[in-house]
Amino acid sequence: MLQEKYVLAIDLGTSSVKVILLSSNGNLVNATSEKVSLQLLEGGGAEQNPEDWWQASLKATKRLLQKVTINKQAIVAIACTGQWAGTVPLDKNGQHLMNGMIWLDSRGGACARKAINGFPRIQAYGAWKLWKWIQLTGGAPSPSGKDSFAHILYIKEHRHDIYQKTYKFLEPKDYLNYKWTNKMVSTFDTMTLHWVTDCRDIGNIQYHPKLLKMAGIAPEKLPDMIAATDVIGCITPNLAIELGLSPNVQVVGSSPDLQSILIGAGAVEDYQPNLCIGTSTFLSMHVPYKKVDILHNIATFPASIPNKYFIACEQQTSAICLSFLKDLFQLDKEYVGLSIEEQDRKIYAYFDEMVVQTSPGSNHLIFTPWLYGERCPVEDPYIRGGFHNLSLTTTRAEMIRAVYEGIALNARWLWQYVAKFSRQKKEAITMTGGGANSAVWCQIFADVLGYPILQAQDPSLANAKGAAMIALDGLGLATFQDLATTMRYQNTFYPIPQNQLIYNRLFKTFVRLYKKNKSIYYQLNL
Repeated sequence: MLQEKYVLAIDLGTSSVKVILLSSNGNLVNATSEKVSLQLLEGGGAEQNPEDWWQASLKATKRLLQKVTINKQAIVAIACTGQWAGTVPLDKNGQHLMNGMIWLDSRGGACARKAINGFPRIQAYGAWKLWKWIQLTGGAPSPSGKDSFAHILYIKEHRHDIYQKTYKFLEPKDYLNYKWTNKMVSTFDTMTLHWVTDCRDIGNIQYHPKLLKMAGIAPEKLPDMIAATDVIGCITPNLAIELGLSPNVQVVGSSPDLQSILIGAGAVEDYQPNLCIGTSTFLSMHVPYKKVDILHNIATFPASIPNKYFIACEQQTSAICLSFLKDLFQLDKEYVGLSIEEQDRKIYAYFDEMVVQTSPGSNHLIFTPWLYGERCPVEDPYIRGGFHNLSLTTTRAEMIRAVYEGIALNARWLWQYVAKFSRQKKEAITMTGGGANSAVWCQIFADVLGYPILQAQDPSLANAKGAAMIALDGLGLATFQDLATTMRYQNTFYPIPQNQLIYNRLFKTFVRLYKKNKSIYYQLNL
């Protein structure tokens, strides 16, 4: 009988690093996490220290290895996933030259708009440039500045000394891969948001000279690319000794979170939708074609699975709105003396209790969750969130439920375009991410979307599971399809007809709130 093999998978989120151990049979052995800090700066800046990412990853890995009882020599691979559209400049010695600019950072917006401008003009784009980007990449750089394309242009224009010293610009998960292997590489699917790769032939993706020229990015500053399922190399000898692992442990290229979450949800076949409620909202599925909806910021990009595309779209702020609510109500002061993890468990359980006590619709209180701008289905860095229809009789419970409902209504706004884009109607939607731990919230999503919701088992670990599955398939230890059959669901939530009627009315008002107020927010936040 063959010995079972294991993969150590790391998910670098915006608020924490999660580390799991997954067997070649798809069994979750154990998991742990470590918090990381976020710096929000004036002018739309959002940074994290790459060394914090690495130290949190290493600390969580050591803790996990101490907890498990398996033979550590049976760990054969490491796979890293995590936040996409982040930028870390490294010098030749592998030292980061500044904090990483992450997916929330919009400081490069003006640089991006300058680069994409032209005549004749279509929205923010020069028509010829837009056509070229869509033809070659399947999408186009965001005028909001919240992608790697804009980050590099910002560094080039405003931190030129750092740009000159930069040997390679790496994405966050590629930075972790570098720390494991001392090799600076990326993957085809990861580099999409640099908008310099020719994706017309899904089996032969390369940097394109004309796109590099349009972007104004020096090609030698970008890493070589491999497939997500390819092996980068083995872990460094020092790390093997420090962690008690075999020096033959292989590090697989893997993918960012949008791609890995689909696989971790078991949605490996075409047209299987997954809704991830984490710091932000992802709503995606694999598809067999390349397509773009430039008006609603939806496109298909190369997936982790070879020769597949996936629908990529993201809403800016989702479950992070609950953190905002926690701070607004100063709830941490009610749980002094507890660890941060225990505080969070109690606070989110309290939120669920308050939601259950409140009627659907929150007495017509509407929360708009645009706390840091929005990406899909509108590209708007100026829009901001708020509570609408507040009164002297509004209760705390109604405010909490309105946040749950507002995030779900926002997802419905996106879903109507994703459903049209994919031309497919599925019987159910899988739900993952930390928000899927809440059965109450899963029911709200079912009522708002009008679809059954499959609540994934261990939903907050789906990203890490997906990365482990990429490694297992890449090493030939299991296939994506076989691993998908091991996925388990805690529950299925069906839409409640009377609740649907309430949310149908609220949804129309929700969309009108954006349309009526977007010019006001532009004036306030320009």
